[in-house]
Amino acid sequence: MTIRAVVRGVGHYLPERVVPNTWFEEFLETSDDWIRSRTGIERRHFAAEGETTSDLGAQAARAALDDAGLTPQDIDAIIVATSTADYTFPSAATMVQAKLEMTSGFAFDIQAVCAGFIFALSNANALILSGQARRVLVIGAETFSRILDFTDRSTCVLFGDGAGALVLEAQEGEGKASDRGILSTDLHSDGRYRELLYVDGGVSTTGTAGKLRMQGNQVFRHAVEKLAQTAHSALDKAGLASGDVDWIVPHQANLRIISATAQRMQVPMERVVVTVQDHGNTSAASIPLALSVGRQRGQIKPGDLIVSEAIGGGFSWGSVVLRW
Repeated sequence: MTIRAVVRGVGHYLPERVVPNTWFEEFLETSDDWIRSRTGIERRHFAAEGETTSDLGAQAARAALDDAGLTPQDIDAIIVATSTADYTFPSAATMVQAKLEMTSGFAFDIQAVCAGFIFALSNANALILSGQARRVLVIGAETFSRILDFTDRSTCVLFGDGAGALVLEAQEGEGKASDRGILSTDLHSDGRYRELLYVDGGVSTTGTAGKLRMQGNQVFRHAVEKLAQTAHSALDKAGLASGDVDWIVPHQANLRIISATAQRMQVPMERVVVTVQDHGNTSAASIPLALSVGRQRGQIKPGDLIVSEAIGGGFSWGSVVLRW
């Protein structure tokens, strides 16, 4: 008997405000055509004034719990992947816990920027396999609109706000690649690349939240190489290959990175879940958002083999292979 961390439910939440590319034309030297041609992004959502990361996370969590047919009291742990928590402390996860009126279990945040949800899934998987938790609510939630420099057209047009969530549950498997649940994970980081993608503020430096800074061309080059490598590594660990993959559900950074990575993996774009056109880059929220939307569209079905990969500031990057 092998214990697997199996997806029991999935859900997402997007703020009501939709921001089309044309909005940026009002104050930046840019255009809808320019943004679409370089990124594939058409629109994104921005949180309302007073709407916080934990608000988005709690909404996505409720949707995932409803999908799973569970209540907050059925959950042993909450992990929130975010770089834009409401406060320096306490964690966004404990704030989600309170909003769900969940008074048992434990909750904590993980910060690996755009790779955060992959790192959160890996940690949730470890909690389940070690017996420390039976059910884990894994959330990616971000309000990146709060750390954007709206005078920098190279970055502010890329990002959006949102949240997605999965409920992972311990279930018995046979120890084979045909099992449902998480089959393998692959995590990496290399702090030498900090200055290619970072926020220029922090508690122990400026005492302010800061704004996002990025050297886009260099990030693109690293992203395509590292994402394909980590996806292949995770598949190898599971005893699988690219030909076995039903869906790639990648971090939704931009369409060029998504396409180039799929090409390196020799997986056609028809087998890639793409949501970047509607959400922009929602950092740690992008993969659970895409999983939820992909399931909603009827793309992702029970038994499908999924590879998800992401890279974020640090750099931190990784991938997860799971069977839905």
